[in-house]
Amino acid sequence: MTRVLLIEDEDRLARSLKIGLEDEGYRVERASDGEEGLLLARAERHDALILDLRLPRLSGLELCRRLRSKGSRLPILMLTASDTTDAIVEGLDAGADDYLTKPFGGRELLARMRAVMRRTQPNEESTVVHFGEIEIDLAARLVRRQGVEVHLTMKEYALLRLLVQHRGKVVTHQQILREIWGPTATQNTHYLRVHMTHLRQKIETDPQAPRHLKTDAGIGYRLVE
Repeated sequence: MTRVLLIEDEDRLARSLKIGLEDEGYRVERASDGEEGLLLARAERHDALILDLRLPRLSGLELCRRLRSKGSRLPILMLTASDTTDAIVEGLDAGADDYLTKPFGGRELLARMRAVMRRTQPNEESTVVHFGEIEIDLAARLVRRQGVEVHLTMKEYALLRLLVQHRGKVVTHQQILREIWGPTATQNTHYLRVHMTHLRQKIETDPQAPRHLKTDAGIGYRLVE
């Protein structure tokens, strides 16, 4: 049975989420503050973590940072009452894999949680990734569309590869720029937009309405299979 750790200080919301998840067959363990949640996350095995951004005793941001600093790869879905870009980016940069802004529906929560749980880190030595008409051979650094090789620049390939590695997850502008252009380039979002435009033109059937290379406005990009 899939085990979910829910860290939420609002009792009413926590009860509702717990019931909804259990009705779908998940086993749910709940903590009501950040320190309790961190202890449970470290002491027991869970398949996913759902936590509020703002928690008593230890914030959701700090909890994420501490887990990631110890090498935890636990899929994390962050809940936030703030829909500001800064708050969302801060949570993603702290280590959350995805986010939901309150209020949200139960079906959306379940869909987002399943998506972050599907997230894997591919082994570049053996993995061939498929989505839509695209096939990516990570070991050979080859990209094909309907069997025909697609010629990407080094930056375009690096961008696509990074999104593939985190498929289903939002990757922030700052994360992408830091990874591909280096730590001093985190404000050069114009370069990133240009390269994403070119990549979509080569990958997407309709670059103006992309099916796979999605934008989270003001935050970053995600690859949807």
